[in-house]
Amino acid sequence: MKFLERLFEGALWNSRFVVVIAVVASIATAFAMFFISTMDAWYLVSHIFQYLGSDLTIEARKTLHDDTITHVVEVVDGYLLALVMLIFSLGMYELFVSDIDAARHSKASSKILVIENLDDLKSRLAKVILMILIVLLFERAVKMHIETMLDLVYLGTSIALIGVALYLSHAADRQEESPGAHK
Repeated sequence: MKFLERLFEGALWNSRFVVVIAVVASIATAFAMFFISTMDAWYLVSHIFQYLGSDLTIEARKTLHDDTITHVVEVVDGYLLALVMLIFSLGMYELFVSDIDAARHSKASSKILVIENLDDLKSRLAKVILMILIVLLFERAVKMHIETMLDLVYLGTSIALIGVALYLSHAADRQEESPGAHK
């Protein structure tokens, strides 16, 4: 009976390696997003010379300017999403499979790539997702046409809420850095 228990527990423990499928898929998704964002950036830069055209009307120049800002924000958003997938895949691997020795022994790897527990992974993902939301709000704010005072209140409220979220995020970081100081 003890043999069956050890066999079952061994199989149960080794079942964690199924996470490798999600790690590989997440890394592939991160690479795809890096590629797409890089191609978007290349497309943006290659079309920027249209802005120099002397035949552009003021309205066309303004439209091109606004579209360029929107595309820059979309590129940043794509890179941030790729980072989410990269952090997620590295975190899953470290939590369920094995520590990434190369990351732990490298000074080049920032602390964001070393995941100690599930809370670390959640915290790092939350920070990047918060940045994505900020970028999306910026993208929407650039396109927003303020027609009423209520529109302005909505915009101001959303900016204030992002400020509060950033403040709380940084306050949590400071508390993690010096846990004994706030007790």
